[in-house]
Amino acid sequence: MRKLKWLYPGMRVKRWVVVLLLGVFAIVTGAVVMLNTPLFSLWEQRILAWAAEWPVNPAICGAALIVLGLAGVSIGMRNVVNSVVEAIRPADVPDLVEHVYKARNLQKGLRIVAIGGGTGLSTMLRGLKEYTSNITAVVTVADDGGSSGRIRDDLGILPPGDIRNTLVALADTEPLMETLFQYRFSWGEGLAGHSFGNLFIAAMTDITGDFEEGIRAFSKVLAVRGRVLPSTLDSVRLGAVYTDGSQVLGESVIPEQGKKIEKVFLEPSNATALPEAIEAIMHADVVVLGPGSLYTSIIPNLLIPGFAEALAQTPALCIYVCNVMTQPGETDGYSASDHVSALLAHLGPPSVLDYVLVNNASVSSAQAKKYAKQGAYPVRVDAAAIERMGIKVHLADVLDQRNLVRHNSLKLAQEIIRLAEGRDKARLHGKRAV
Repeated sequence: MRKLKWLYPGMRVKRWVVVLLLGVFAIVTGAVVMLNTPLFSLWEQRILAWAAEWPVNPAICGAALIVLGLAGVSIGMRNVVNSVVEAIRPADVPDLVEHVYKARNLQKGLRIVAIGGGTGLSTMLRGLKEYTSNITAVVTVADDGGSSGRIRDDLGILPPGDIRNTLVALADTEPLMETLFQYRFSWGEGLAGHSFGNLFIAAMTDITGDFEEGIRAFSKVLAVRGRVLPSTLDSVRLGAVYTDGSQVLGESVIPEQGKKIEKVFLEPSNATALPEAIEAIMHADVVVLGPGSLYTSIIPNLLIPGFAEALAQTPALCIYVCNVMTQPGETDGYSASDHVSALLAHLGPPSVLDYVLVNNASVSSAQAKKYAKQGAYPVRVDAAAIERMGIKVHLADVLDQRNLVRHNSLKLAQEIIRLAEGRDKARLHGKRAV
């Protein structure tokens, strides 16, 4: 019965269906007259008898009917499609053909898994979504500060902040929706400091009864290109051990100690990796670690049992994107090779990484002075030290030259795609991909 609704008043389809059917009738009639042969039935014989009385040559008459029929079919089909499209086309898509073409090409893109959290991961994803919609972002859930920490403590759900940022970065929606979900309340008892997006995820988790289902619902609202997964559904806390032997528990307090970090750890240490995340790594074309806070955004994911093993076994190209600047209280004085060494100390053997992507563009003096006041400095590029670990280094200008010193989304995405395509070409020529 639902199919009959196409015939309801106001659908603006019936008239064009009639035109289409008349066009088909004219084509068939024209073919019968033109060939002067009944094809299927007695009805066609009557048409031929009727056509024999015409003063016009049957071939010419038949051809004219076919042309008229084709025109009717074309007009009918076009207007039926237009009527449906106008009713369902998103308001922000002026050119539907271009929109569909882009969507189809994105569906054919590389399968990319990005692991991390924070603004670094979000920045990279904004660029990658222009090349593929086959993106899986695996995000840390060890955050315990700010709005996320309050929601975690008050509602007993996983912290939504990093996941919210990642969802918004992958969103294919109008800017107003992005602004809404990133909006942070500055007023209201109990609301001040909370992000609307965090509260939305909390609400969807309560409605669906499951954090992962809440994320899926959020993804539909924002028309996310790809998917976002928490690295685990277990409630985990991140701790750090410093070189002086002291330790703290809590992701938000780790950088506040002003000490050199020796290693970080999770409690509980036996958290269960999300199966979908491990599966995505095993079937990926490219796995990207970072960019982002080394000890509090990237490594926490890799401490969950199963992640290191999956990275060691996956046939995917594995790339670590090194940060542009050091992070106060976390990577003070670190060079690019120091970042890699710390990563491998928690992850495993160097063979896990194929490439380290390092920015080689200079930070302006004004930017350097501004960040120096905050204790952050450009990461020194010591490519030779990384290559001595058996890892290839890819140097490129991936710097955003605007006010903030961070990766440029499109530049970074271009370099990642370039590395992946280079590896595919090497495979085609029977070479060993590195």
